[in-house]
Amino acid sequence: MEKAASRDGFGKGLVELGEKNPNVWVLTADVSESARTHWFQEKFPKRFVQVGIAEQNMAGVAVGIASCGKTVFISSYGVFNPGRNFDQVRVSICYNNANVILHGSHTGLTVGPDGATHQALEDIAITRVLPNMVVVVPADFEEARKATIALGERGGPAYIRTCREKFPLVTTPETPFEIGKANVYRKGKDAAIFAIGPMVYESLKAAEMLSKEGIDCAVVDCHTVKPIDRKAVVEWAKECGLIITVEEHQINGGMGSAVCEVVGEEYPCRVLRHGMHDKFGESGSPEELLRKYELNADGIAKKVREGMKMKR
Repeated sequence: MEKAASRDGFGKGLVELGEKNPNVWVLTADVSESARTHWFQEKFPKRFVQVGIAEQNMAGVAVGIASCGKTVFISSYGVFNPGRNFDQVRVSICYNNANVILHGSHTGLTVGPDGATHQALEDIAITRVLPNMVVVVPADFEEARKATIALGERGGPAYIRTCREKFPLVTTPETPFEIGKANVYRKGKDAAIFAIGPMVYESLKAAEMLSKEGIDCAVVDCHTVKPIDRKAVVEWAKECGLIITVEEHQINGGMGSAVCEVVGEEYPCRVLRHGMHDKFGESGSPEELLRKYELNADGIAKKVREGMKMKR
């Protein structure tokens, strides 16, 4: 099965967007190759700014460029963007409703050996709470490419979250992508798994495993965490009566919390949130870490079985 990193999809999407729109600019805080903005830099050097290790300044400079009618992407690791520059993101970008899109690369546990300091596990929580901010977590390379283009064409503050590790592609160039509309990759009647990022692939594997035990799971790619697809959440709450949310992020404030907010307000059902349970990560290979924190297919299947026992 073909593998690719979602950060690569972001980088390729930037180039496509830059070819279509001469008003697209890109800023990077030192890590252009790691965050895959170097492809844009090579093709459009006059629309690329290397700010250096100064993420707060990068956000301020971006707002200035955006105020001149440009669409600006600012890119770094998720722990720095939006982690380090949260104040500037909140006040300069979101308060002014500036046309600036944040890219957080190297997010989640799968940064692996870089360890806890570089594993962004809180970035969804701190961005989705901000007024005017859209939050997108693509499942794979193709979805990241499409999301980058869609966010650039939409305009306004947004955050796109990608990872460094290569994962199998679960979408194709023909798979639909629309901001705010979840994609259903598998239907089922017993439990609905809502997943984001590389957890979509792991959830599909888990659903296949569970099918052999007679447990029929739907798998929903909830790529847009904000605005979340409320219709899809309610639909699957009614259909299954059990939702499992899976994310490479703290369960507090993340996609699982967003799902719970919808369920609590519109159609109560049991929801089990699966992710990082109020813990920091640690160093290790991506495979080792996903296994330890039960965010691989086996761990997700275990969580579904737990939910099924409660349901019965």
